[in-house]
Amino acid sequence: MTELAYTEPKPKVIAGAKRDWELVIGMEVHAQIASNSKLFSGASTHFGAEPNSNVSLVDAAMPGMLPVVNEFCVEQAVRTGLGLKAQINLMSRFDRKNYFYPDLPQGYQISQLYHPIVGEGEILVDMEPGIARKVRVERIHIEQDAGKSVHDMDPEMSFVDLNRTGIALMEIVSRPDIRGPEEAAEYVRKLRQILRYLGTCDGNMQEGSLRADVNVSVCEPGAYERFRETGDFSHLGTRCEIKNMNSMRFIQQAIDYEARRQIAIIEDGSTVDQETRLYDPNKGETRSMRSKEEAHDYRYFPCPDLLPLTIEQAWVDEIKAGLPELPDEKKARFVTSYGMTEYDAGVLTAEVASANYFEQVAKGRDGKVAANWVINELFGRLNKEGVSVKDSPISADQLGGIIDLIAKGDISGKIAKDLFEIVWTEGGDPAEIVDARGMKQVTDMGAIEAAVDAVIAANPDKVAAVQEKPSMAGWFVGQVMKETGGKANPKAVNEMIQKKLGIV
Repeated sequence: MTELAYTEPKPKVIAGAKRDWELVIGMEVHAQIASNSKLFSGASTHFGAEPNSNVSLVDAAMPGMLPVVNEFCVEQAVRTGLGLKAQINLMSRFDRKNYFYPDLPQGYQISQLYHPIVGEGEILVDMEPGIARKVRVERIHIEQDAGKSVHDMDPEMSFVDLNRTGIALMEIVSRPDIRGPEEAAEYVRKLRQILRYLGTCDGNMQEGSLRADVNVSVCEPGAYERFRETGDFSHLGTRCEIKNMNSMRFIQQAIDYEARRQIAIIEDGSTVDQETRLYDPNKGETRSMRSKEEAHDYRYFPCPDLLPLTIEQAWVDEIKAGLPELPDEKKARFVTSYGMTEYDAGVLTAEVASANYFEQVAKGRDGKVAANWVINELFGRLNKEGVSVKDSPISADQLGGIIDLIAKGDISGKIAKDLFEIVWTEGGDPAEIVDARGMKQVTDMGAIEAAVDAVIAANPDKVAAVQEKPSMAGWFVGQVMKETGGKANPKAVNEMIQKKLGIV
């Protein structure tokens, strides 16, 4: 498959400070694994269930209950790693991460710190046609989620819902390769797109299926390049982590605020404290949550209830053979196979359902024409109505039928848009609607000539004007189309007018 050519975008320089500063950003994205049961128990993962109804004895940390690894969750993590062109580790290990929180019944989280299941990979983050940032993925490890504390049900008490406790997560950790707020949001968007293509996470940020911790630091121009050369993180400045971001817009806003906050501290002669912060979207600012913990603060040690996780290369190869065509490959194929622009290919491949819809419409038809109708007419209407492509009132076969009628000359582009509206609101077979409602385009040259003669005869003053300025012939075309109820073939009308007025 031919790959598209990209160049790296320039790093973002923060303006409005005493001197130039550049941003360095790393991301830790927590993606809920698409699985019907939890990582170490058979409890359901169904969203929206009654509080504490999806809780097994293992999740509740009842005495004597031992975890059992969900093989499907492991497969989904391997599948994700392969989709990110990452190294798959045939041996990984679970660790206990110890900390107390009311919604963590065990008093520890089972995670993977020292031996993750997935090693280094990469994500190509599209910024605009021909411009992309290659972001390195450091690792992917699998871990169990904690529950949820509810503070708004009673003025004096908090409640705990353990439905999320034990749900399988993939923590996807990037290198500090992201250089601006927009890139950070696009990184999450691209990662979410890949996960959806793979089917390993539904990416629903509103339901908490995908959330990001954002590490932000600022440095002087050139410091990042020194870091890449030496691997010395001291070049990048002190980082602060912004926790639990679940909105692309808020990610951008939080990074922009945090960068300016750190710059102001440094330029005032103080030092930035390494800490964990939260973003308040109502105030548009980050605030301190706690000092940043290190690995030793959690007293990590190998989980004694679980043996090291070993997998076979043959199993990995089998998973790899079943991978779908991923966004970058599909986008490149659309550009080369259908002759469309990179921008249009990006729009059509943004979601799996959109790409599949387009390909069904384009099958056996002109790809550019199909892309134009899907992007401009269908997507435009879907966005206006707030409807997903999966719930489109017009099927791919119906839209293809409309395009076929245009190609055969049965209807004009204007009639096609009227037909689109009818099919959208009423349904039905486009060809049958055209026949039943007399919407066929007038191609009889005698009828077209009669209409042209009538318009010319009624507008002698316009005739002289057009003969002096031939570009005004479009006015006559419009009048003839109006005379024929929009059914005349526009090309035939235009040729007839030019012939009649002698402006060929």
